[in-house]
Amino acid sequence: MSLEATHAEPTENVIASDAPNSARGDALLEIRDLKKRFSLSGDFLDQLRFKKGRITRHQEHVHAINGVNLDIQRGEALCVVGESGCGKSTVARTVMGLLSPSEGEIRYDGQRIDDLSARKLLPYRKRMQMIFQNPYASLNPRMTIQQTLEEPLRFHHPEWDRAKVADKVETVMRSVGIDPDWGKRFGHEFSGGQRQRIAIARALAVDPEFIVADEPISALDVSIQAQVLNLLMDAQRERNLTYLFITHDLAVVEHFGTRVAVMYLGTVCEIATTATLFDKPRHPYTQALLSAIPRLKDDRPQHIRLSGEVPTPVNLPSGCVFHGRCPHANARCKAEIPLLQTQPDGTRVACHGVEEGRL
Repeated sequence: MSLEATHAEPTENVIASDAPNSARGDALLEIRDLKKRFSLSGDFLDQLRFKKGRITRHQEHVHAINGVNLDIQRGEALCVVGESGCGKSTVARTVMGLLSPSEGEIRYDGQRIDDLSARKLLPYRKRMQMIFQNPYASLNPRMTIQQTLEEPLRFHHPEWDRAKVADKVETVMRSVGIDPDWGKRFGHEFSGGQRQRIAIARALAVDPEFIVADEPISALDVSIQAQVLNLLMDAQRERNLTYLFITHDLAVVEHFGTRVAVMYLGTVCEIATTATLFDKPRHPYTQALLSAIPRLKDDRPQHIRLSGEVPTPVNLPSGCVFHGRCPHANARCKAEIPLLQTQPDGTRVACHGVEEGRL
C-alpha cells in the first residue's frame, strides 16, 4: 500500500498527486492509491473564516479511503472485510463510478475508467454490475419484476425486439431459481431472499464479467443467506464471473472468497489467500478480527481484546492508523505509515512489527 508521508489533517487546501503506474498482470481490475474524501465544510461561503484580520478558507473532510491498492484477478472472488465504517462500501461504490475518487486511479482490463465521461463509460456499465445490500430498497416499487429485468436489457441492447428481450428475461429468471410467472408481480410481494434473487437476476441480465456485491446477504435471514451465497457461487462457476465481495461476515469469507483484503479506517492492512489468512493471520488487527469468530472446537478460545476506540476518520492519527489500539506499537508505528510488504508466502502486510520481525 502506498500512502503519503503524513495523513492530511483539516487544512486550507489539499493538493492531489498523480498515482504511479504499475506493471499490468492478469488483473481485471486495478486500484491504485485510491483516496476518497467527503467534505464537512459545506459550500464555499460556509468555508470562509475571519482569523487575525484576514479571511481564510477552512476545509474539513472525512477521509473515507486512504491510499487503497488492490488487484482483482480474472475469475476470482476478492473479499474485502473490516468493521463498520472502515471504507469497504466506499471502495465498492467508487469502483462502480457511483462516487468519484478524490485521488488515485481505477483501471478495468488495462483501461483507466475513473476519469471517463458518462458516455465513454457506457460500454463498461454493461461489463460491470453491482448487487446492493438492501433488497428492500434496491428494487423500484413502481415497476413489476418483468419491467425491472427488462430495463437494463432495453438500455444496453436498444436493437433487440420485444420477443428477444422477453426470452432473455425468462432465461435469467430461471437461472436464479425464479418462476417466470413472478414477472407480473411487484417487489413488495416478495420476501427478502426472493427480492435479492431478483436483484441478482437484474445484474446477470446483461451478461457482465465483473460484479461488485456490497454485503448482499447481510439483510437476509440466516436460513436464506446460504441459498443466496450458493446462487452467487454457481453463477461464478457457470459464467466465469469475477467478484469484488464486500462483507463483514468472516464465515462467509471462509466459504466464498479466493483472496481476502482486510481494511481498517480506510487503509488495507493485509491481503492474502483465504486459506493463508485464516491459518496464519499476520497483522495484529487481522488476528484480533479472526479471534472473534466463535469456534466449537475451541475449549478455551483466546480472544484478543483491543483497547481504545476506532479513531475518527476526520482527524486521522499519524503513522499507522491502528497504532492507538495495537498492543505491539512502538515509536516508529506512531510516526511512519507502514507500506504493504510482500511476505515469502505471497501475503502482503502493512505492519512495521511484521517487517521488523517482532511479530
